[in-house]
Amino acid sequence: MTASDQQAAPARHRDNPLNTPACFVKGVGPSTALLLAKRGIQTAGDLLLHFPHRYDDRTQLRRIAQLRDGEKVTVIGRLAGCEGTRTKKGRFLIKAYLSDDTGTLELVFFNQWFLKNTFTRLHGKWLSAYGAVEVSPWGVRMANPEWEELDEEDPLHSARITPVYPLTEGLYQKTVRRVVQNALALCLDHVAELLPEAMRARHRLVGIREALLNIHHPEDAGKLDLARRRLVFEEFFFLQLALAMRKRNLQEDKPGIAFPLADDFDRRFQAALPFALTTAQQRVIAEIRADMGSTRAMNRLLQGDVGSGKTVVATAAILTALDAGYQAALMAPTEILAEQHYLTLSRMLQPFGVELHLLIGSVKPKGKQIVRERLADGRCQLVIGTHALIQESVGFKKLGLVIIDEQHRFGVLQRLELVQKGLNPDVLVMSATPIPRTLALTVYGDLDVSVIDELPPGRKPVRTFWKQEKDRANVYRGIERFLAEGRQAYVVCPLVEENERLTAQAATELYERLQGEVFPTRRVGLIHGQMGAWEKQEVMERFRAGEIDLLVATTVIEVGVDVPNATVMMVENADRFGLATLHQLRGRIRRSDRTAYCVLMADPSTADAKHRLRTLEQCDDGFRLADEDLRLRGPGEFYGTRQSGLLNLRLADVVGDAHTLELARREAFALVKADPELALPEHRPLREELERRYHSLVWATVS
Repeated sequence: MTASDQQAAPARHRDNPLNTPACFVKGVGPSTALLLAKRGIQTAGDLLLHFPHRYDDRTQLRRIAQLRDGEKVTVIGRLAGCEGTRTKKGRFLIKAYLSDDTGTLELVFFNQWFLKNTFTRLHGKWLSAYGAVEVSPWGVRMANPEWEELDEEDPLHSARITPVYPLTEGLYQKTVRRVVQNALALCLDHVAELLPEAMRARHRLVGIREALLNIHHPEDAGKLDLARRRLVFEEFFFLQLALAMRKRNLQEDKPGIAFPLADDFDRRFQAALPFALTTAQQRVIAEIRADMGSTRAMNRLLQGDVGSGKTVVATAAILTALDAGYQAALMAPTEILAEQHYLTLSRMLQPFGVELHLLIGSVKPKGKQIVRERLADGRCQLVIGTHALIQESVGFKKLGLVIIDEQHRFGVLQRLELVQKGLNPDVLVMSATPIPRTLALTVYGDLDVSVIDELPPGRKPVRTFWKQEKDRANVYRGIERFLAEGRQAYVVCPLVEENERLTAQAATELYERLQGEVFPTRRVGLIHGQMGAWEKQEVMERFRAGEIDLLVATTVIEVGVDVPNATVMMVENADRFGLATLHQLRGRIRRSDRTAYCVLMADPSTADAKHRLRTLEQCDDGFRLADEDLRLRGPGEFYGTRQSGLLNLRLADVVGDAHTLELARREAFALVKADPELALPEHRPLREELERRYHSLVWATVS
């Protein structure tokens, strides 16, 4: 690019300097621009939103004679000299000497030979240095400190609360601080205030320009807190505004089905069950039936811990739709889970004379054709299946209810394809993976939420034990005792670098060792994700029928497998799994009124892994574990929300900022209630920003 091109390019962005390409910001050359692009920074406006991930308090200045070993401080002095040498291992070593009137501090830099010329040029100048102090009999030094020449009125890197930015290889803190400061100088006066003045007054939020200035260069800790609170509120507010608009679009733009609700439904339903409903199940059924009886389409999330009885609640919803002459469809993520639902619902719906069918990939072509024909003419009232349900050849006569199980395992478009096979049917999404309230408000804020927070009577907590490799022989002896009593057991194989093929291989090797060496007289089975659908189905049928004593499995059994006689589980290398997955796995053995035992085999190397295992030993409450999992792993990794793109929050933390999330949610939903289209002149900037940030979320038509 020529010099004239470089001068002309910024001119094209004078109307809005925020859109100035980053390469035209002072201090950003071509190579720096490429490095910034790796962090997603393309414009001057992006630089303003590249927030520090932490801060160093460099306001504590020390005289050299006052320095103590291990403390991180800022020191100011004159550069008294420098020298360069090579170590015996061939590394470049630069030593610079900083002096004040109390002593001399040695600054040591490794493999930065270019600093020799720099420090030679700066001899006698005042410098600041910030780093960890090392005191030894040979003197006082700092290794690889951050430093700055103090010939400017406002030093960026020292004697202040100093921002520390996320970097990429080749990008340095001093560079980012400098170019962010230049971007602020270029753009800050052009940043629009989006939050209404009355809202900012209600929550004592500082203005956007003050917030941006103090998030990057805070005057003090108090102003930093105010800046962060304002920016966190704004992030949450726009996310909740998107969810509020989405919920309105789902529920009000298209009329739903108002299912007639028979007065004697509860009596008939309870009479057909071989057990009494829990109070929580009764409450949730009432919530769902109230939704189904209204003219707005239901869009509800049903949460319940493993074994809490979600299928019974789903059955009540299904019967409500069928009573009114509509069809229902239940979609599950795996064939094993779909088949499990089919067997369970066949038993539960038998007294009501319901015609239901299973539609999965392993059904023979002739069987699939029969199901499709009976769905099309309405004879099939309920279909249970996997992705096979969303094939173009599958049509319904009168689809009124869609149920999605383990819904976080489906993509938005897959769910949408099934819903579009009906005329705005009611939607119930179910999850046995408890979701913390704060995350539910961000990921599923457009859904109404029902929670089954009570287990059926007689269900006992799973007794969980963390054992190490040295205990293996004793664990095997314990499993053998339970097998001798007629019980069954799982041995779960660990993840292998998230590679399904390698995981299957590891499971096969474990199966051969257990069958050949450890339990030679027992019937050992094997199931993993690389097996064909019929193979997996056959193995599970044999396990359910008691023809397999011990099943070696991968996490393919994490959801949906129901074998009441299997009350023992051993998880190999349990430290490789998250809390949620381990809790889901042990839920497989809480299917009867007998005490179940789960052994977590692991020799963890990190404190976090040890903490996870101790937590599982002590806690059997899925919702408490979900909160802890969110705290440990962060929202980005929680059930794939990072991959969904929904929680690309720059600054906000759904755990630490839960109170601000609640405030922002109330404001967003109240605003959409008052101005559903955000059409008022004062709200148009909000609508424009909302469409820029969350267009696909607002206008998608199913969660």
